Amino acid sequence: MPCYPLGQAGQIVILTRRGPPPYCQRVTHPESNQTVRLNKVLAQSGLCSRRAADEMILEGAVMVNGEVTRTPGIRIDPGRDRVRVRGKDIPLTPEKHRELLYLAMHKPPDVVTTAHDPQGRKTVMDLLSSEIRRRRPFPVGRLDLLSEGLLLLTTDGETALRMTHPRWEHPKTYHVRVRGHVTREKLETMRSGMQLAEGERLAPVEVRIIGNDGTSYRQNGRHSEGGVILEMTLRQGVNRQIRRMCRDLRLHVLGLRRLSQGPIQLGDLPSGACRSLTPKEINALLDSLDLNRRPA
Repeated sequence: MPCYPLGQAGQIVILTRRGPPPYCQRVTHPESNQTVRLNKVLAQSGLCSRRAADEMILEGAVMVNGEVTRTPGIRIDPGRDRVRVRGKDIPLTPEKHRELLYLAMHKPPDVVTTAHDPQGRKTVMDLLSSEIRRRRPFPVGRLDLLSEGLLLLTTDGETALRMTHPRWEHPKTYHVRVRGHVTREKLETMRSGMQLAEGERLAPVEVRIIGNDGTSYRQNGRHSEGGVILEMTLRQGVNRQIRRMCRDLRLHVLGLRRLSQGPIQLGDLPSGACRSLTPKEINALLDSLDLNRRPA
């Protein structure tokens, strides 16, 4: 019975004659048992159907760890192995993350970022379907009552912890609409790491003026016009940091919208809507937190 290397030390494909396509079984590293059939993984990535995956594999269009394979039933570890289709890398979600829930929501103003509010206000959970609520996702970080924009929800505790822990310095980008005189000195104060009136010392904030626009933002139930638009990127999680920074710099916040958390973007998701992250987005998020452990 011939044996062929798969392209990674210690891993072997054993071929036996059981009719087309040839059956194969991969012997994995002892510490990993998260293997899945290659054709199933390609279908789960959203690239194609299972049948189309079989056809691409049989025609030699698929490579695993640098080696062409023509065996649709080969078992791979999505958390370790690299798959290329026609020269393009295909993002694969590790099996242990596949059943977890990863959501992007466009939180509107006047919605509380919590699972339950004692005051009876509308919460982000009220924006989810009953089916999703039954899976009990929880918000990653917070957006205050008047703020809007991207909010991630997940059932993955390890990912949520790393996204909010200061050690990982996971960036969050906002557009902040302010009224007041935005001077070079005020921008430099934010960029150098200012100290809040309450005593907290802040890490430097990336900030720039991106202009003015006519977009109206809700503030205390009303719409305000005019103002300067700032783009801010923060890498720490101090409560109400942007509003407190602006307060101390005598800038009045008219509107605050979060555009991104790490590699995940708000995009054109409508206010109040929610969507599942794509496999590509999940992998980018896990990579940014060193949770996707793939071979070099």
